[in-house]
Amino acid sequence: MTPSRKSSSRNRIRIQTGCLACGFTGFALSASAQFIPSSNASSIDAFGGNPDSYKFIRIPSDTGDWTSHFRIGAMVGVNISANFSEQGTFGVSGNNPAAGLYDNGYVHTDSSGNAFGHTSNWGYQNNSQYNYAAQTLTMQGTSSYSTSGSSKDNGGAFPGFDMAYGDNIWYWKHARVGWELGFGLLPITIKDNSPMSATVNSANYIFDTSNPYNEPIPTAPYQGGFNAQTGDRTIPITPSSVTSQTLQNQLVTGSRQLDEMLYTLRLGPSFYWDLTEDFGMSLGAGPAVGIVTGNYKYNETITSGGVNAHNSGSFGTTDVIYGGYVNGTLMYHVLDNADFYLSAQYMPLGNASFSSGGRQAELNLGGQVYVSLGINWPF
Repeated sequence: MTPSRKSSSRNRIRIQTGCLACGFTGFALSASAQFIPSSNASSIDAFGGNPDSYKFIRIPSDTGDWTSHFRIGAMVGVNISANFSEQGTFGVSGNNPAAGLYDNGYVHTDSSGNAFGHTSNWGYQNNSQYNYAAQTLTMQGTSSYSTSGSSKDNGGAFPGFDMAYGDNIWYWKHARVGWELGFGLLPITIKDNSPMSATVNSANYIFDTSNPYNEPIPTAPYQGGFNAQTGDRTIPITPSSVTSQTLQNQLVTGSRQLDEMLYTLRLGPSFYWDLTEDFGMSLGAGPAVGIVTGNYKYNETITSGGVNAHNSGSFGTTDVIYGGYVNGTLMYHVLDNADFYLSAQYMPLGNASFSSGGRQAELNLGGQVYVSLGINWPF
């Protein structure tokens, strides 16, 4: 008897339904097997097999699923500033009257050995220093200045380097919970150019330029040389008189600069979650420590009575600061064992302070923010 069309249709539906059921069963077994460590089959219902469980499940040591990661990338640090202050009396490095070096000229030994107490190895900057009627030449020498001023510079964006290593210890539903150790390297240069008012102590060194022929000296600017030649205009090697003076409300300009290297180390718990097949994210927080080391440099000009004196120098700086961090990282899965990552981190540390001889600088690291971009390797 030939089967009816209805019975044939029912048979085809039964066969198709059975095939689909077998297919879904096989897929489910395969998917669950990806989360089960080969030697820990008894954890089928606990480890990775029950995403609705609220228990923390320790990841077995022999699991085939990755637990560790290492990342490295470029970093930019922002919201970093510095305070500069000077208070006290400061010497001036740019002159040395005892050795014949003045703010606006020089008087040095020449090749004749200063024959008859005179030298041709001298020079001056401005015609106003020369008094033709009195036949005198005046050199100024600033010995010190006193000031009390402060200023702040907000800095900018500083490029650096960041890397981190971490491990996952527990599963929690679809997430992993573990720890992360991070290291950061950030060069910081902050310069301040604020002018300050100062009281300046200086002296006038007066040289007798007369000679039997009453010849004037060469016009400024003039620079004589070491090799004495016949006919060179000479002046006495030592001044005929010295008068001291103190000038109020004078000006100090130039720069004060911090050149620092900031090393940071952080350690804390981490939380990882796969958002989609292509994207994952992690969050972390914990304590942090920073080491700041480098130099404080100053390059100043002290202007008094229309004469400029130069003052420069530096001193070493080192400080250890403590705080904490909070960060978030987004990862794009390029390959099974390689991600691109973008991370933002807030790391409030204490302020690093440096001082020497009345000069003080404070590097403000209480609100620094880092943004980093690089490659993450899970393994």
